[in-house]
Amino acid sequence: MSSKYPQRKLGDDYVSAQGLGCMGMSFAYTSYGGYDDEESLKVLTAAADRGITFWDTSDIYGPHTNEKLIGKWFRETGRRKEIFLATKFGNLRNADGSATVRGDAAYVKEACNGSLERLGIDQIDLYYQHRVDPNVPIEETVQAMVELKQEGKIRYLGLSECSAETLRRASRVHPIAAAQMEFSPFALEIESEQTKFLATARELGVKIVAYSPLGRGFLTGTMQSRADLDDSDNRKNHPRFSEEHFDENVKLVNKLQELAKKKGCTAGQLSLAWVLAQGDDFIPIPGTMLRNKEVTVQGLAD
Repeated sequence: MSSKYPQRKLGDDYVSAQGLGCMGMSFAYTSYGGYDDEESLKVLTAAADRGITFWDTSDIYGPHTNEKLIGKWFRETGRRKEIFLATKFGNLRNADGSATVRGDAAYVKEACNGSLERLGIDQIDLYYQHRVDPNVPIEETVQAMVELKQEGKIRYLGLSECSAETLRRASRVHPIAAAQMEFSPFALEIESEQTKFLATARELGVKIVAYSPLGRGFLTGTMQSRADLDDSDNRKNHPRFSEEHFDENVKLVNKLQELAKKKGCTAGQLSLAWVLAQGDDFIPIPGTMLRNKEVTVQGLAD
């Protein structure tokens, strides 16, 4: 049974003030000894037991295997009602590994049905468009999502990695409950006058679900060399982890660790506390593996 955990409002619901990003259990991050479903199931249980019940996944994670993992947890535990579940559509990988996006109405509905089947559930709590399709008007995509809501297949609508103008256009069709954007001491773009994203979201009453609040793991302080990342780890392709920038970023993180030590916490805990302190409209969703879940949970509790 989950314990009481600090909560924040999302739509008409209250969710755990910090969520759990499940991507790394099945996708992209390969530097933790590979993917272990049994270990991940234990992480899910540990999170639920501590009241971390806002979980985030996507059909691209795997692809599909992350949703299946969560579906397995639901079947084995019978605890679906405890979890506020978010998943996403529209970010695809072609057979050759290249990326593509889709937001046409037919695909939106097809993707939702696929996610429901893999998760073994009747309704998704929060359904995001993972990436905006530049070839399909956002109004068409959102209208398809509205129809899914009318059918009882989803409860809330969300967008991920969109512009302020796209968010505004989408909101004219139907209220958008949340926007998932990268946000951490390393990633402050949504605050800028250039993007005007945070100001627009607040004007429209849209919550910010902050992905990679630990800087894709950098802000934990556990990575001191590019050799700490497997060659197949997607993060090696990110500018933050490039040979050009890695060492300078390590210096910044080490300074953060010094400050955290004075506060009696870790750099990761301090980073999460900082995101949470930006306002009640921020909900960070760090990922975790079993061996560091206690660190993540502690940061959440603080």
